Amino acid sequence: MRDFSQDHRWLSINTATLRKSRGADLPLPAILDLCAQRGVRAVSPWRDQVAAAGLGNVARLVRSHGLALSGYCRGGMFPAVDAAGLEAAHDDNRRAVDEARELGATCLVLVVGALPGALGGRAAHKDIGLARTQVRDGIGRLLDYARSVQMPLAIEPLHPMYAADRACVNTMEQALDLCDELDPSRSGALGVAVDVYHVWWDPKLQAQIERAGRERLLAFHVCDWLTPTQDLLNDRGMMGDGVIDIPRIRGWVESQGFAGYSEVEIFSTGNWWQRDASEVLDTCIARHRSAV
Repeated sequence: MRDFSQDHRWLSINTATLRKSRGADLPLPAILDLCAQRGVRAVSPWRDQVAAAGLGNVARLVRSHGLALSGYCRGGMFPAVDAAGLEAAHDDNRRAVDEARELGATCLVLVVGALPGALGGRAAHKDIGLARTQVRDGIGRLLDYARSVQMPLAIEPLHPMYAADRACVNTMEQALDLCDELDPSRSGALGVAVDVYHVWWDPKLQAQIERAGRERLLAFHVCDWLTPTQDLLNDRGMMGDGVIDIPRIRGWVESQGFAGYSEVEIFSTGNWWQRDASEVLDTCIARHRSAV
């Protein structure tokens, strides 16, 4: 297991972590500048932030700062109520693949979606089995295109509390079943993003990480689970402030040969997004050394 205590060379910042500074939106170029100033070597930007700053401009800044991308957030949201919706999702995901490729990302992270309309408060139906079928078919179709442009896809299983609205793939086992079905040769084109916030509770986690192996482990995301949690979406904790044994999980991942970045991804409307972004980033660096 790598020693992170002496430096932060394997730290990546998911740009959602610094999305706001003192409650105000912080533009992506400013986030990239801040990371570069602190010697952070990698980031994982969100599509809306890239769109606001301009894809070409962001690509130029990434190159000029010498930044790597540990991933790109995000593709997915495959299920729909009709053929037109499924086609629109596919077209949007192709654009996400192209953006990831332009930015030089190591993978496109997939938050797969769930019951159509549920995210807006009104689910179109209750057939989660149908949603999972559409996810499988959508990933399979996108995989053909992603493979042709050499952009790996990383399925991110989300905590079961999101099964209705954000992702009907909720365990590593489910995600790896999809990988095995759609990419049985383990080509490296399809794998998983392991986010400790979503999977730390899973009694099968170690076994499924071993099942994934190096070929399937495409991204590793860290934050912490607070007790009590005030908001299940936007109250993620800084590493070391909650109940997740992050070093143990990292040890499982690295024992399979994963040698990439540990990507800090924190959504925190009531705490970290209310602080100055410099303080947040400095804390991320310190906790990456002591708690990851």
